[in-house]
Formats: sequence, structure tokens, C-alpha cells
Amino acid sequence: MNFGRIWALIERDLRKFFRSPALMMTSMVFPLLQLVVLGYAFGGKVVGVRVAVVDLDHSTESLKVREMFDGIATGPKTFKVVQYDSLAEASHDLQTGKVRGLIVIPHDFSRRFYQRDRPKIAFTEDNTDQFISSAIFERVQQMVQDLNTPEVAPRLPSGIGLDTVEIYPYVPYIQYLLAGSIALSVFVVAMIGGGITFIDDKSRGLHEGYLVTPIKKSELVFGLIGAGTIKGLMAGMVLTVIGGMIAGLPNLWEPARLFYLAMVVATAALAMMSFMFFLMVRVDDPLVPRAIFGVLNTLLFFPSGAVYPIEAFPWWLKWISVIDPFTYTVHALRNLTLKSTGIEGIYKDVLVLLSIAGIMITGCIMLFKRQL
Repeated sequence: MNFGRIWALIERDLRKFFRSPALMMTSMVFPLLQLVVLGYAFGGKVVGVRVAVVDLDHSTESLKVREMFDGIATGPKTFKVVQYDSLAEASHDLQTGKVRGLIVIPHDFSRRFYQRDRPKIAFTEDNTDQFISSAIFERVQQMVQDLNTPEVAPRLPSGIGLDTVEIYPYVPYIQYLLAGSIALSVFVVAMIGGGITFIDDKSRGLHEGYLVTPIKKSELVFGLIGAGTIKGLMAGMVLTVIGGMIAGLPNLWEPARLFYLAMVVATAALAMMSFMFFLMVRVDDPLVPRAIFGVLNTLLFFPSGAVYPIEAFPWWLKWISVIDPFTYTVHALRNLTLKSTGIEGIYKDVLVLLSIAGIMITGCIMLFKRQL
């Protein structure tokens, strides 16, 4: 195998890449925009949700409950309290979406409170949006626990306590999403280089011209995949640095950390480029990669755990994540960006990605032989 010939193919592909600003923009900037939009759209805390409160008791004890609701509205600001005099009107506004929850203090609340007869507060939620309903329910549940706390604590408390220790500081969602966005930028380059550009070059007859040269088929495969890997590494590291600064990633410029990040990004670029090349090596129609781009993006990006944890997936989606190169890329990058681990946190993922690349490259050489 002649590495000079391979490098000639890589150099040609890189020159073509750098001469196309629109191509560079697509592969580097668009995933960064997705990181910013999704990171801040999904990562914020729920605030200002309109919640209706109907006090049917109008007693001193019900006033305390209403004051606690007002305290939440002015403190954590999870919801905004809207007082209603009519239960029917509040229920109607809940059904029409004007409010997202309804809290009713029943008419016998104070009587049952003084009789120690388990007084209750009714909470009706609009559960069409699970994120909002969960946030409201959590605050209401916390408020009920505070109401149940005795005013005078017992001298010898017998209840079971819980001490919670968080080994990592609070992780904003934009930092959680960063690993998936880096993987997506690498995939975009692989999709363009291993799919669209490759098929376009074949349709123009460029690959037929290689037949009159001494370039071997394996050298052609390694050259095209090598060029895509370098472009994927550049795009991934650009997004790592810029996205890390936007997300406020701590210790971003630590040399060892950057080295491991580059290792994972390069391995992911090799695996994804090989994967895309394997899918397109027998394709001749230039419309095929453009038609399946959105499908592949959905099929690979979301099952990887980039947006939502894999543990919450159904069994069939978990199986997709097992064979998805995105999964191992996201896991390794997340260990480096959020947990600051070293080689011990990424070596398994790197080995899996290298194995995927080896299998795909072998398949590419076999299929490319038939193509030519």
C-alpha cells in the first residue's frame, strides 16, 4: 500500500473542502446553533406557570396555605398563583389551557385540621405536558411536606433522615447536550463526505479516472475515509472548543483533557465516515444520500442518549443504541466533559468505535472491488 497515493487523495479532498465556505458552514456552524437553541430551550427551569387556587374554606388555616403558594410564586417562581372564587370557572380555564393546574382548598379543610382528621388539598393538573406538570407537582408536594412539619420539633426525632451527596456540581442542560452536538457535527461531515460528495464525484465520472492511475482500490478507500476523518476531527474540535466556551465548561483548556477529546473525536470521525462510506459504496443515484439524511440523523442521534437517557428507552430502542456509533461517542465525550475522567472512562468506547471502523472499512473494500 502506497501512503503517498493515499495522502494525495486526502489532500485533494481537503482542498475541495476548504474551497467551499458553505460546506464548512454546514458542518461546523449548524450543529453549534442546535446546541445553543436546544441547550437553552430544554435546559431551563420551569417558571411562571399559571396555577389556579380556589379557597372554599376561607379560614385561618386555608389562609396559611394560600400564603405558602404566594411564597412559591415570589421565591422559586415555579408557578404564578391566580385566585378564583368559582370552582366551575377555574375548572373551565384548566380545560381550555388558560391555567396549567388547579388547587382546591375544600370547605371542610380547617374543621378536619383541628379534628386531626387528615385534611386534604385537591390538586388537578394538566398532564398533557409532563415536564410542566412534574415541576408543579414537585413544588406542591414540597409545600404539603412543609405543612406537615410540626411547629415544635420533638426532642428525640425518630424519623429516618437522608443525606444526599452530589459528586459533581450542577450540570446545566446545555453542557449535557454538548456531547451529542459534537457527535452530530462529526456525523454531518461524514454524511457530506461519505455520502453526498462521494456520490456526486461518482456521477461525474471522477472515480473512473482513478482506474487509469496505479491507485489501488484499498488506497482509494483509505484515502477518501482518511480525508473525511480529518474533516470530522476539525469540525468536532471546533464545536468542542466554541461549544464548551458557550456552555461554560470548566477546565476546558487542560492539555490532557483536550488530547483525550481529540482522540475520541478522531475515532468517532473514523467510525462514522466508514459507516457512511459503507452505506453509500454501492449507490449511484445522487438523490439517495440527500433523501435519507433526515432519517439517518433521527435514527442515529436520538437513540444515542444525546438528548434523553437510554435507560428510559423501550427495549427495541435500546437495541438500536447498542449498534449506534453515536452512543459510544456521546458516552465518551460526556465522561470527558462532565466527569473529567481520563483514559479509564473512554477506552472501552474508543475500542468499540475502532472495531466499528475496522468492520466498515473491510466491507467498503470488498464492495468497492465489485463496484470497479
